[in-house]
Amino acid sequence: MVTVIDYGVGNLFSLRSSFAFIGEDVRVTGDIKEIEAAKKLVLPGVGAFGDAALKLRETGIDRILKEKAAENTPIMGICLGMQLLSEVSYEYGKHEGLGLIGGKVRPIKDVAPQVKIPQIGWNSLVFYKKHPVFKYVSDGDFVYFVHSYFFDTERTNVIAATDYGSLLTAAVAAGSIVGCQFHPEKSGKTGLSILRGFCEWEGDL
Repeated sequence: MVTVIDYGVGNLFSLRSSFAFIGEDVRVTGDIKEIEAAKKLVLPGVGAFGDAALKLRETGIDRILKEKAAENTPIMGICLGMQLLSEVSYEYGKHEGLGLIGGKVRPIKDVAPQVKIPQIGWNSLVFYKKHPVFKYVSDGDFVYFVHSYFFDTERTNVIAATDYGSLLTAAVAAGSIVGCQFHPEKSGKTGLSILRGFCEWEGDL
């Protein structure tokens, strides 16, 4: 079973429907005890980094995520949920992240001042290395993005990038943690394949 964390800022209906479509049992919850007992966790998110990070701290979910990561529980961050895995974000100020993957969240304009912001729509993936969660996905497959900021992290943490005026981080991984800047639940067959890969993944590489 996959547990999707409900902390008030996620696209929960689409995620629930996508996991159900691939035949995976899914629980959407904000209950601390259920999150603590989960075998696989998904951290969704849309909106502002600072507000979302504050909600995680106020609910104690930040602490649980760090504990689950230390236990090698598979965790997937999606869109803002991926950015929250970082150490710090510079979205409307400076905000502390979960620090589960080293790096910082920066404006796309910093590296691609010529492009329209936000990036909204389909774009292709450029893979740097293989990862079990992406075993059903190929270089050049298209996924759906909506974002104005990107996760600037060490190349060793980057699974895939996307070209939007510059190569921007599209997917990251470290240990039992994986993140997607794009929305798998809005990315058709490719997105469903990624969610299926996450369901089959035991957190090892």
